[in-house]
Amino acid sequence: MTKSKKITLLVAVAVILALMVVTFVTDGHNATIDCPDCDSLISSLLCETCGGEGVVRGSLWALLPPVIAIGLALITKEVYSSLFIGILAGGILYSDFSFTGTLDAVINDGLISAVSGSAGIFIFLVELGIVVALINRAGGSAAFGEWAKTHIKSRVGAMLATFVLGVLIFVDDYFNCLTVGSVMRPVTDSKRVSRAKLAYIIDATAAPVCMIAPISSWAAAVSGYAPEGEGLKLFIQAIPYNFYSILTLVFVVAITLMKFDYGAMKIHEINAIENNDLYTCGDKNESSEEVSASAKNKLIDLIFPVVALIVSCVFALVYVGGIFDGASIVDAFANTDATVGLPWGGLVALVIIIVYMLIRKVITFKESMDCVPQGFIAMVPAILILTFATALKNMTSGLGAKYFVGDLMSGQAEALGSMLPAIIFLVACVLAFATGTSWGTFGILIPIVTAIFEPGSTLLIIGMSACLAGAVCGDHCSPISDTTIMSSAGGQCNHLNHVSTQMPYAITVAAISFVMFVIAGFVQNIFICLPLGIVLTVATLFAIKAVTNKKAN
Repeated sequence: MTKSKKITLLVAVAVILALMVVTFVTDGHNATIDCPDCDSLISSLLCETCGGEGVVRGSLWALLPPVIAIGLALITKEVYSSLFIGILAGGILYSDFSFTGTLDAVINDGLISAVSGSAGIFIFLVELGIVVALINRAGGSAAFGEWAKTHIKSRVGAMLATFVLGVLIFVDDYFNCLTVGSVMRPVTDSKRVSRAKLAYIIDATAAPVCMIAPISSWAAAVSGYAPEGEGLKLFIQAIPYNFYSILTLVFVVAITLMKFDYGAMKIHEINAIENNDLYTCGDKNESSEEVSASAKNKLIDLIFPVVALIVSCVFALVYVGGIFDGASIVDAFANTDATVGLPWGGLVALVIIIVYMLIRKVITFKESMDCVPQGFIAMVPAILILTFATALKNMTSGLGAKYFVGDLMSGQAEALGSMLPAIIFLVACVLAFATGTSWGTFGILIPIVTAIFEPGSTLLIIGMSACLAGAVCGDHCSPISDTTIMSSAGGQCNHLNHVSTQMPYAITVAAISFVMFVIAGFVQNIFICLPLGIVLTVATLFAIKAVTNKKAN
């Protein structure tokens, strides 16, 4: 760690210690009242909605905990302690510097709520880890790797195959991240594609694809926040103007075909090509046991489990959404709950896969049971990071970040005019980056967007697109985003390596998207704006390539 980083870290720790000292000294000195909007006993000085002065709650201070956590993570390259310090800072502010209140907030409102709220995703993570361990033990991954060596000839082909699979699995981002990673790791590894690049492609085809797919869990989330009966219609109308999601896909294809990388990703890719080191730095967590391909191992031992998992999960999602109660497929996806449907489908798939492998006699029953703890161990890092990240989100929500952002947006709406979509995009980016959640950003901004634009207007559609695109962008960049965490898990890539290599690419597309939302606010014609955005994305890549090549020479 450099001297400047050490100084920054010491300052951050000193701030936290100072907050803790104030907490201990002032414990119990502030009166509390029952706040119906916050569902808790809080200090009257902290809550704007209670008629207090709003010193912390509902103010810019509400964004301090995630800023601390993200800053420390990027400086120290250590994610667990950084997230915990952010949670602790949030607990101190949330409890109005009460020592016992801080502990209560961190444990109950933070960690316990995070575990209970994410329990379904944790179960699905473990189920998927077990499925991957089963496939590896049965030799399915090794057989697929042998097949790929003869059919996928190049690094470009491996990356494009990963991209195509990511686009095809559009029903849910968690499912996308973990399934694509599990299937394509053997292929990309054999072609010396760095784990950082694999994680980026997974992330770039997870949330961005779900955000432009009408039948997905993301479409369901957006529908829930929009005015009743208008959600899915607005979502579909907003798809062509969702510049960040669409241009991210264009960006991935273009940079792959150009055989070009820049920023931190370039270091990882060069190291993978020249030294066959897929990690460059950070953890090399390979918990699953892989078996060499043999005559007994067949490609079907990977294809059947993956197909069983996809079919089971899609069926479970529409079942939870009420398809057997008379709902259409679209309505079933709109009403589904992924935290229930995915573990439901994962369990069914797991039973089917074990029975299949026993019938095929590629593993014994004891070996299949040995895969259970292996799968769990493989997913422990992702579960820990997801727990801490969700707890940090809970702290940020408890501090009323949505009130601050909501007031900021609604107060400036009239003055911004046609520039408003671009401003909405920036606000959504910042909010999603700080809180690590796209869906939470939807919940805050969509009601504001639908209120400040004229119903049925093209500007409303563009504003909705800007909100959705910004939420995806901020979520894409944030180290505490669940989708970013899942992409790291899917690619088995060190989490901070994934964040640091992905961010320059995401920021490039975000800058282009901002320009396009400025243009779209005035032009309001998708047949002009979208082609222009695609051309601008490709041209930007050529310009960056020319500049980097010139510097290298």
